[in-house]
Amino acid sequence: MAKSDACNKPPLLEISDLHTYFFLEGGPSKAVEGLDLAVPRGKTVGLVGESGCGKSATSLSIMRLIPSPPGKIVRGRIVFDGVDLLSLPPDDMRRVRGREIAMIFQEPMSSLNPVFTVGYQIVEMIRNHEAVAKKEAWARAVDLLRRVRIPAPEQRADEYPHQLSGGMRQRVMIAMALACSPKLLIADEPTTALDVTIQAQIMELFEEIRQGTDMSVLLVTHNLGIVAQTADEVAVMYAGHIVEQAATRPLFASPLHPYTQGLLESIPKTTSTAERLHVISGNVPDPSHKPPGCPFNPRCPKATDRCRSEMPPTVELQPGHIVRCWEASAGRSGN
Repeated sequence: MAKSDACNKPPLLEISDLHTYFFLEGGPSKAVEGLDLAVPRGKTVGLVGESGCGKSATSLSIMRLIPSPPGKIVRGRIVFDGVDLLSLPPDDMRRVRGREIAMIFQEPMSSLNPVFTVGYQIVEMIRNHEAVAKKEAWARAVDLLRRVRIPAPEQRADEYPHQLSGGMRQRVMIAMALACSPKLLIADEPTTALDVTIQAQIMELFEEIRQGTDMSVLLVTHNLGIVAQTADEVAVMYAGHIVEQAATRPLFASPLHPYTQGLLESIPKTTSTAERLHVISGNVPDPSHKPPGCPFNPRCPKATDRCRSEMPPTVELQPGHIVRCWEASAGRSGN
């Protein structure tokens, strides 16, 4: 019964018609445009796409950390646990950050303060949100470092970020994010600049942490291999839009959008006899000068005149599998 009740609950995070623009001299740069995205409770959703597709802008919009000026959330709704974050006063939003929603940023060296020890920074995170004494907060900080598998945590807590390896700094960022047991963890490229072995360790740590709690995770990455191993659902983002979303296994087995197909075909395969890797021709469009119609049409081998003139709607072609594509919709409907 408890499991059924959990399944019937609305998503922990539900984004509707989100528009985030950066107002520059040459005109608005539409980083996020009409985005719809849901993160179920206790699940991991992978948000994937090439650089420049709007993934990080989406994460910062959720946290309401878009730099203003020049950035602005023009319209939309970001409903977290029943509350529209965009309607909260600044002080209330500050209480949500870190305590209810935590974020791991791309580069731990630039995210950690180089003049304070890592233990001090974790303690600061705890005491900003909870009324606890310094001694108790320090003990919790050491325990968090132990939880994320940093060896000799008592010693490491007294060290500065430059004294730690890249993998250890990333673990410190995870410890800080977990300090107040958030309901939602946003991990923005958490394995950037880490070697393959450390990447695997970090993602294994994420999975252990998630399974031990009811925490939801929004995993922002361009690494489809990591998503395939850890995510329950995948949302594919292109030029500010979600172009396809489905459970991980069906999406990898039967991608419907040509962009998703291109991304999956670009993954190197050990069994392939091809001399060259598959690539998607062209580049992600400039957010200030998107093409008319479907923004993927200049790069799409299946584009038609309709694709070049009309933006396709988002449709659910299979239960839980949505796509924004004229060709995919026509193919499934038989038109």
